[in-house]
Formats: sequence, C-alpha cells, structure tokens
Amino acid sequence: MLKEFKLFIMRGNVVDLAVGVIIGAAFGKIVSSLVEDIITPILLQPALKAAGAENIEQWTPGGMLLGKFIASVISFLVIAFVLFLIIKGVNKALKKQEAEAPVVIEPSITDKLLMEIRDALKK
Repeated sequence: MLKEFKLFIMRGNVVDLAVGVIIGAAFGKIVSSLVEDIITPILLQPALKAAGAENIEQWTPGGMLLGKFIASVISFLVIAFVLFLIIKGVNKALKKQEAEAPVVIEPSITDKLLMEIRDALKK
C-alpha cells in the first residue's frame, strides 16, 4: 500500500497540481498586498479629499505600504525557488528510478498475430 501511495504521489499530474496550488496561493498574497497596500491608499486619499474629510491620516494611517508589498514579492520568490529545488530533486529521483528499472518491450498486438501466423505456417 505504501508503494502504491508513493507511485500516486510521484505521478506528474499530482506533483503539478500541488505546485500549482502552492504558487497560486503565494501569488494571491501578492495580488492582495498590491490591492490593500498600494492601490487602495492611492485611490482613497483623493476620494477623501474630494469628500472634504478633515483628517485624512485617520482614514489612511501610513499611506501606501510599499514595504509590505515588497515583503510579499520576496516571500513569493522564496516559495517559488524552494518549489523549484523540490521539483528538481523529484525529477532527479524519477530519472534514477527509470534508469534502474529494466526496460521490457512488449510486442504489439500486430506483432503477436504475425508471430502466431509464422508459427502456424512452420507446423
């Protein structure tokens, strides 16, 4: 059962799906940070000025939070690099397994039928 689980996990589709989910979540953090920390403060300040708000700093304390956005981008890059290293190791292990496994070439159905015909003709 453990061997079957290992084969299931090592299949390309499962690994690709896992990488896609992790990268998608990390990229979602970048988009959220861009909207919350960069775009919203930029749009909110002119809107508050136009509405005649007296104390804009109360509504946008700190203004644009460029540091949080940069931290999100760096976090994404670190996650992507670690995933790259993991996938590189998995691919190396798979190639090693393939090299160790004996290659058995089964004859096709047509070849099997031709061999039966040949054997029948010899008799």
